[in-house]
Amino acid sequence: MTSSSTFDTTEPSTGSDFAELSRLVKAAGLLKRRRTAYGIRIGLNLAAFAGGWVAFAFLGDSWWQLFLAAFFAMMFAQLAFIGHDAGHKQIFSSRKANDAAGLVHGGLTGLSYGWWIATHNRHHANPNHEDEDPDVDIAALAFSRAQSHQKRGFLRWVAKYQAFLFFPLLLLEGLNLHVSSVRAVWAGDVRRHKLESALLIGHLVAYLAAVFIVLSPLTGLVFIVVHQFLWGLYMGCSFAPNHKGMEMLTTGHKLDFLRKQVLTSRNIRGGVIVDFALGGLNYQIEHHLFPSMARGNLKHAQVIVREFCARHGISYAQCGWARSYGYVLEHLHSVGAPLRERTPEPATS
Repeated sequence: MTSSSTFDTTEPSTGSDFAELSRLVKAAGLLKRRRTAYGIRIGLNLAAFAGGWVAFAFLGDSWWQLFLAAFFAMMFAQLAFIGHDAGHKQIFSSRKANDAAGLVHGGLTGLSYGWWIATHNRHHANPNHEDEDPDVDIAALAFSRAQSHQKRGFLRWVAKYQAFLFFPLLLLEGLNLHVSSVRAVWAGDVRRHKLESALLIGHLVAYLAAVFIVLSPLTGLVFIVVHQFLWGLYMGCSFAPNHKGMEMLTTGHKLDFLRKQVLTSRNIRGGVIVDFALGGLNYQIEHHLFPSMARGNLKHAQVIVREFCARHGISYAQCGWARSYGYVLEHLHSVGAPLRERTPEPATS
């Protein structure tokens, strides 16, 4: 089975509250592409990325390279955000142009663009759905009481204390993204699997060659660990606040498209810094309602969507970045509570 080449951005458009909201957003001109803004952003990203590797070569075999490992963790995330936007057709109107941008950015970060689209498509269609959202189908974590009771062995122990283990587990997210990409391409589950195979192999060879030509084996290994762990932490911290701790859905729910997307999503306040750090994903409600909307338009759409939800009595979740993690940890701790309860021993006569 192969994945589609772009995200499915089809939404209900007739005779619904969402149709009314769509008309308001379209009338405000917020569904137009912002190619110039994206061109500048992509150019700056690539220049900074290339500059980082120049600095890496100039610095040589030094422990100061660990600061560049942190820099590359940030850059990998920023490049991945562009790949995400390309997959949603936010950048160009042409599918081929978006795919080209997505494939290039996937190659630079060692991710399969096709695998990411297939997985993310399913998430957008059914966010926070126990059975259908891959983002809440994670072996090491439980996001509902039903999921927690399905855990066995070591994973059951992890689920008990998942709130305490959450951030340490995020360190492994970068490795998980690489492994999942390789598995999907190896199995032929993506379109252009030959091209993506070449991109993944090229990334791995170039990355390891650069590291171990410039650095000694020990310094190189530490550099890779720091880089990959910090990148995984950054990616996980970018995704976790958006849905975790929000309403979980099960088969048979009666929510329409608008309410399904709004009630399962959370926005993060914070202005320009948070906009940059989270790649626009802090406007998660608007992004889920209008996935092909250019990143720079999301903050303007938020004004319309929030007011619309208020008029229609739809709960609209928004909080600060730090508080969002509090909600995530509280939810994980609550879900794991039944597993921490000791079964009372039978009374003896």
